[in-house]
Formats: sequence, C-alpha cells, structure tokens
Amino acid sequence: MPRKKKGPFHRLLVFVVCLLISYGVAAIGSLLTMGSINSGWYNMVKPFLSPPNFVFPIAWNILFLLIAFSLFFAWTESKGKEKMMVITLFTINLLFNISWSLMFFFLQSPLAAFIDIILFWASILGMGIILWKISRKASYLLIPYLLWVSFAIVLNYLTLLRL
Repeated sequence: MPRKKKGPFHRLLVFVVCLLISYGVAAIGSLLTMGSINSGWYNMVKPFLSPPNFVFPIAWNILFLLIAFSLFFAWTESKGKEKMMVITLFTINLLFNISWSLMFFFLQSPLAAFIDIILFWASILGMGIILWKISRKASYLLIPYLLWVSFAIVLNYLTLLRL
C-alpha cells in the first residue's frame, strides 16, 4: 500500500516543533549568558573586535530561525534512516551550542569554550556537508551560522590572548 502524503497541518506541526527545539536551545544559552554579559569579568576579557552587546541577540535570533528552517527541510526531505541522522546531527550541534555558553559565560572558562567552539564549528560544517545529500536548502541555511561561529572563534581566541 502506498504511503499517504502528509498534509499541510502535519508540515506546520513539524515546523513548530523545529522552532521550539531551536528557540529552546536559544533560551538555555540565554539563561547561561545573561548573568555575565554585563559583568566586570566579561568587560575585562571582551576583545576589541567584539560588536556591541545588543548585536548578539539580534544575530542569534536570526540564526536560530535559520537553524529551525534547516532542521525542518532536513527532516521533511529525509527518508528512513536519514531521519535518525538528522536528529543526531542537530542534537550534537545544539549541545555544542549550549555547552559553549556554559563554558564561556557561566563557568568563565575561555579555554574550555575555545576547545568547544572548534568542535561546535566542525559540527556545523559536518552538518552542512552531510545535509547536502538530503536537502540542499537545509545545507545552505547553515552558511550564516557557520560564518557567525567562525567570527565567534576569532573573538574567543582574542579573549584567550587577554587572559
């Protein structure tokens, strides 16, 4: 018996779940960051290239929306075992995302955060490469994320130099 095509309500539900996952990670990262963003410690280690603090929530909100769309396209265009790969890739990546905020801002450990962000960046690149075979749209949507985290690597490195 042929499979029934999923309707628009199902696709909307999947997109809402993707938004909830993405912005759930954003909320956790925000909670880990809030206490340190205006602290004396951060102001002491903040690199000269760092944009004003108000830029970060704007950039991350856009990026988390792109991540949600990427997850949506990857999920809806994947089949069978690819779905488990999509879940695994995004889970690993989003855990690196949270752990960077935990290490840098909450634990105030730029060195641990630097190690994390290298793995975080590699997870984004790996996702983009693997998702290319499943959904080119999903892969393209990760490019701004990769670029922003590349810039964050520079900032994190400059922070290490200030210690």
